[in-house]
Amino acid sequence: MSHAEDNSSTRRDFLYYATGGVGAVTVGAAVWPLVNQMNPSADVQAASQLRVDVSGVMEGTQLTVLFLGKPIFVRRRTADEIEAARAVAVEDLVDPIARNPNLDGDQPATDINRTLAGADGENTEEWLVMQGVCTHLGCVPLGDGAGDFGGWFCPCHGSHYDTAGRIRRGPAPENLHIPTAAFVDESTILLG
Repeated sequence: MSHAEDNSSTRRDFLYYATGGVGAVTVGAAVWPLVNQMNPSADVQAASQLRVDVSGVMEGTQLTVLFLGKPIFVRRRTADEIEAARAVAVEDLVDPIARNPNLDGDQPATDINRTLAGADGENTEEWLVMQGVCTHLGCVPLGDGAGDFGGWFCPCHGSHYDTAGRIRRGPAPENLHIPTAAFVDESTILLG
């Protein structure tokens, strides 16, 4: 092998690798915007959590906030509402599952499994936080003791929910869903 052939081979290899490298960088530069556009926008990322001040929510009243495009009911229940919810046997419910992502797995729809623990981690059963969307066709139920069970009532198709947001009568197949939520201090709930 002559010296000229050896230089030609080295030069050819260099041009081959350089061309391949430039091609890879060009493809990466072209593909990156396509991949990056699939990431959530800044406004969506900012809206993925919401702090709700509940210091003004008196016993027996409800606050409704909009979170991720859905109404969220934050209710501070009375002792009578808690007692009425506790008195219902899970076997009597249309949907026996709590629908609470704050708990592990599919827990039974007892009153305690539907409520939010306080800032100290103790569950007082006083606070109920739910998506205000009927599980039948997505209507917004009426609250403040509406319906036959003193909770919420969807007038569109007649779904009745009790004081723990559990479906008791009507076409709705599931209890009102509970969002991911937790108290961060005594007067603030973090949604999301």
